[in-house]
Amino acid sequence: MRAVPPELEDLLTPRGKRVLAGNHPLCGALADPSRKFVAARGLIDARKAARLRDALDAALLGALSPMSQPIPPQTFTEMRHNYGELLPKTARVSTAYLDHPRQRAYRIAQELGVVELLRSQSLRAFVEAVTGRALRKRNGMQLLCYRPGDYAGPHNDHHPEDPEAAHGYTDFHLTLCTPSVAQQLLVYGRRGHFTEVANVASLGGITIYRLPFWHFTTPLVAKRGREQAARRWVMLGTFLDSAPRPAFGS
Repeated sequence: MRAVPPELEDLLTPRGKRVLAGNHPLCGALADPSRKFVAARGLIDARKAARLRDALDAALLGALSPMSQPIPPQTFTEMRHNYGELLPKTARVSTAYLDHPRQRAYRIAQELGVVELLRSQSLRAFVEAVTGRALRKRNGMQLLCYRPGDYAGPHNDHHPEDPEAAHGYTDFHLTLCTPSVAQQLLVYGRRGHFTEVANVASLGGITIYRLPFWHFTTPLVAKRGREQAARRWVMLGTFLDSAPRPAFGS
């Protein structure tokens, strides 16, 4: 059996296949404009998820690039008024953007079957079922790997300068944690406050985001004494709507 199957459907449990069939409670969940995020477990077969994670570990760990965006010192040195602080997006994580066929990470991902899986018809159909939207066939692809202490600071993923994404778009995340991970949380805003929390440290957990909205990912915590083996892989697909609406404020 292939560690990386060609279709998301090949990874789904019977509960997960209900989403594709259109008879799962998640169907249409993000059609409500006030709802920006869903998280679900039990939709991906755990044994298949473990094989997929191990395949990424073996083939792609060494092909990732570090992303480090620390807090700029200017946030202090150029501050002139009390409580006038502004924080740009900060992050520390390893990543591979799978949008350049000549890059080493792309070639490995393609040979492994990762590109085919992230571009699969059933993955797009799954996201369409949850969002209640028709999506473009061509989607963006990325791999992330969080190690102990890795995180993503508060950000909203709004792209007002991109006419195709300015009105909003959708991200699909498939999380694949090693057994050494203890915790990583996603905190996101609702009604103007960071009040919502989801534990994203799972094996085979699915999260779907309707962006933009404010959120951040807390530093990954390893189980005691198992820091070297603690990793959270994220397979990410970014989808534009097939018929974009006017941008916010237009």
